[in-house]
Amino acid sequence: MTEPAFKSDFLKTLRDRGYIHQITHPDELDAATRSGVVSGYIGFDATAPSLHVGSLIQIMMLRRLQQAGHRPVVVMGGGTTKVGDPTGKDASRPQLTDKTIQANIASIRTVFEKFLTFGDGPTDAVMIDNDDWLSTYGYIQFLRDYGTHFTVNRMLAFDSVKLRLEREQPMTFLEFNYMILQGYDFRHLAQEMGVRLQMGGSDQWGNIVNGIELTRRSGGEELYGFTTPLLTTADGKKMGKTASGAVWLNEDMLPAYDFWQFWRNTDDRDVGRFLRLFTDIPLDEIERLERLEGAEINDAKIALANAVTALVRGEDAAAAAEATARETFAGGAGGDLPTLSVGDGMGLPAALSALGFTASNKEAKRKIAEGAVRLDDEVLSDPAMVLNVAEGEQRRLSLGRKKHAILLR
Repeated sequence: MTEPAFKSDFLKTLRDRGYIHQITHPDELDAATRSGVVSGYIGFDATAPSLHVGSLIQIMMLRRLQQAGHRPVVVMGGGTTKVGDPTGKDASRPQLTDKTIQANIASIRTVFEKFLTFGDGPTDAVMIDNDDWLSTYGYIQFLRDYGTHFTVNRMLAFDSVKLRLEREQPMTFLEFNYMILQGYDFRHLAQEMGVRLQMGGSDQWGNIVNGIELTRRSGGEELYGFTTPLLTTADGKKMGKTASGAVWLNEDMLPAYDFWQFWRNTDDRDVGRFLRLFTDIPLDEIERLERLEGAEINDAKIALANAVTALVRGEDAAAAAEATARETFAGGAGGDLPTLSVGDGMGLPAALSALGFTASNKEAKRKIAEGAVRLDDEVLSDPAMVLNVAEGEQRRLSLGRKKHAILLR
């Protein structure tokens, strides 16, 4: 397939780094981003005090927009969070109080401040809350002004609705309205702030098109939208989650060392793609790192972990995490750490005994009960736990402060 011949720096960068999945008007958007400053937005609901790694590609798109000389608009969903996006969800989200939503927004902003330059200049980022306009619109007036532009027939055809109904899982009328509210967001931003572009993940394509169509039908100017591919790891898993939970962006939700380790444990097959999507490392250097083979691929993984951690947590946090990893994994007391292959799974006591950390399974169980055993710095308490390691990854098993080993598949 021939790659599109874009002329604008913005779209050329997105193409070369692998961000583009669908664009509503590629030629028109290319021309617009060449001829002047374009304001583009992405919306984020404030369902937790932090976004997780699954949202990082969206944050990076706003960063790329600003790097190319355009204005990123961060829309925090103070209003839509009260409704809940049904996309990809099997059940309704729990409803949050206004106070909790606003506290979440304040916490989330701290991450955006590391990626974007905020201010009053023509290309400075702004953060706004859609509750400011959604909560002030009268219900009857909103239905009269915009309800006529949405048919139930079409709304039922969207995957976010259709899949829930096919599974016979309930969807509230509150959630059913989400797509109308998000469509109106785009209309409002275009009218009040001159926003011309909405970006998002591939699961948001329908919502983006809704906003473009709503604006067209209600007499607004031409708008554009594009989406990124669905982001999964090489083994098919959804990006942003691990066996131990979400990989949060905020430091108070996940320590910097654990965040660094998440990227350090990237599958070999994903390293190049993640370097393009999640770092500012030049493409020629990424190509060099991609060519590394054997044990040298670990240098590329460390470069990835350092670059992403530096963006999200700061240069000092990245350097400290790498130093901690080197001390632990390279044997701070000298010598390489022992390794153990767990295959398709190995019991925790058996692994401790196989490594020589304990003389027997009975002693292993006693050490577990004492809280002396850790996996990647997480204390283990279940003697029946089965240790598993994904292909291409490694885990660190520790007993006390001095006994460490690397677990492989």
